Amino acid sequence: MNNSLRGTVRLLGAGLRAMLVLTLVCGVIYPLAVTGIAQTAFHDKANGSEVKADGRPAGSSLLGQTYTLDKKDKDGNPLPDPKYFQPRPSAAGPNTENTQYSLIVSGASNLAADSKVLLASVEQRRKDVAEFNGVSPAAVPPDALTASASGVDPDISPAYAKLQAERVAKANHLPKDKVADLVADHTEGRIAGFLGDPRVNVLELNIALQKLTKS
Repeated sequence: MNNSLRGTVRLLGAGLRAMLVLTLVCGVIYPLAVTGIAQTAFHDKANGSEVKADGRPAGSSLLGQTYTLDKKDKDGNPLPDPKYFQPRPSAAGPNTENTQYSLIVSGASNLAADSKVLLASVEQRRKDVAEFNGVSPAAVPPDALTASASGVDPDISPAYAKLQAERVAKANHLPKDKVADLVADHTEGRIAGFLGDPRVNVLELNIALQKLTKS
């Protein structure tokens, strides 16, 4: 075997050994180490911030979802269920008017602030929310009128939750003060006391509501 061939064989052998070592380190040891640390130190977040109801997964605290009836309106859109607190509107659907959450097309409508389509949708939402909750259109808070950037915002403002409390109490035959206390108990303050705004996680609030209706 001449020197050239020996050199080629050595290079191939070195390359093969390097590939096997890197595959073991990067493809097996590192992923297992990261997974182990995540499951040990950040178990909840590593598993998608899963929320359970009656011992079964009900969703994620990071992702919003709709609470609708089996019925649909004249345009074929699902109708909101009056027994549950409703999330913010969503642009993550077949069109910007849709309030049906869809993870497949998560995103904003990308409409400008002066868009006639956006302004029309806001006014329609104001009318629908006011009518659904039996309040004045002027009482409807901004987050009930505008969709989030993700289209699947899991939180609503305390003002929107309080606005819905009376309707939810009536639909579930519960005392108003108990539902109001439920909203207060699930209102989270600003992060670190100054970041963001106070918020209410709709999924967690509705799970607590279901427990209250069964008690």
